[in-house]
Amino acid sequence: MDTKHRARPRTAPGSAHPGPAPRRVPPSRAPGPTTPATEPESTTQENTAPQNTAPEPPGVRGAGRPTGAARGSATGRTPRTADAPGAPAPAPVSPKAPASPTAAARRRPELAAFLRGRRARVTPADVGMPPGPRRRTPGLRREEVAQLSGVGVTWYTWLEQGRPINASAQVLDAVARTLRLDRAEREHLYHLAEVPYAVRHEAAAEAVGAEIQGLIDALDPHPAVVYNTRYDILATNPAYRDLFLVPETEAIGVPNVLWTLFVVPRSDCPLVFRDSELPVMVATLRGAYGRHVGEPAWEEFVRGLSLASQEFADLWASGNVIPPGPRVKTFRHTAVGELRMTSVSLSINGMPECRIVAYTPDDEETRQGVARLRELRRAEADQEEATSREPEKTAKSPAP
Repeated sequence: MDTKHRARPRTAPGSAHPGPAPRRVPPSRAPGPTTPATEPESTTQENTAPQNTAPEPPGVRGAGRPTGAARGSATGRTPRTADAPGAPAPAPVSPKAPASPTAAARRRPELAAFLRGRRARVTPADVGMPPGPRRRTPGLRREEVAQLSGVGVTWYTWLEQGRPINASAQVLDAVARTLRLDRAEREHLYHLAEVPYAVRHEAAAEAVGAEIQGLIDALDPHPAVVYNTRYDILATNPAYRDLFLVPETEAIGVPNVLWTLFVVPRSDCPLVFRDSELPVMVATLRGAYGRHVGEPAWEEFVRGLSLASQEFADLWASGNVIPPGPRVKTFRHTAVGELRMTSVSLSINGMPECRIVAYTPDDEETRQGVARLRELRRAEADQEEATSREPEKTAKSPAP
């Protein structure tokens, strides 16, 4: 037998002569832990799949380098789709059109221009500061506004530049005081800074001017009244006085319609369906009270009326809230009977806590009753005028 080509016997384990070299396994067939097709992003377990570190064959660039999956496993990162073996290359992403600016982005330039304009109109003398040399700014400098407002210079600079920063109501109030903003300008500042604006009810004007009085007088013979949100009577026209301010209600002595309706005897109440109307009025009052919690005038009113009327106290304790709105009410008058009327509430510019409530007849019978009330009022006025002139005639007549 030719011993040249005879197979060499295998060496036992542990002997000095190694056996045949192990066969190299391709990376795609390398043994490793089986992983699911989809893993949660929060998975942090390290992938221990072996890397292909075989020498790079000649002419095949990058063949001996780790694959994308192996690189991702070694670093603990999820491999990209394009790095996965056999995965198609991602399609090119077409450039998107620029997104339209949001409302907040449109407010910021408006806020910047508004603050710059208001800062320019306030001089150092207006705030008790010396003008100083070489002043080129027509109004206050940014650092001066920041100092007077008690805020940082950088913060105010960013606010005036319209940068997206957070601003509190207290800080905006301080800036508004420094810039001498009136109520409308202060509210505008709050809206531009996207901070909820709360009306300062304690400072709200409740004096009814001649123009509002003239308006409700022009509604005669339709009754009209000006209330605040507590139902205080601020102004009336003659038709309303004919309907509501009768001797029985005026005897209560409190210029508040809600107080009067609860305290006056039921037989003298101008409202026919008081048991259904008064709960609505109390619920409307409750809705306004939420903006005045803790104010002495409101707390005293609620406490006083609760003591004067247990019915009001029970309705108030229910906590019901209803916004003001149009309603059909039936009034009772001793001279003309029942009057069915629709109430309409109108807001007043510059008086956010007040409203005009006007009443219009709901049927023909009520229209005739309202006209009859006007005639009775005019006849009574003529009678009073004639009575007042009687002493003058007596004084001018010659003695017998």
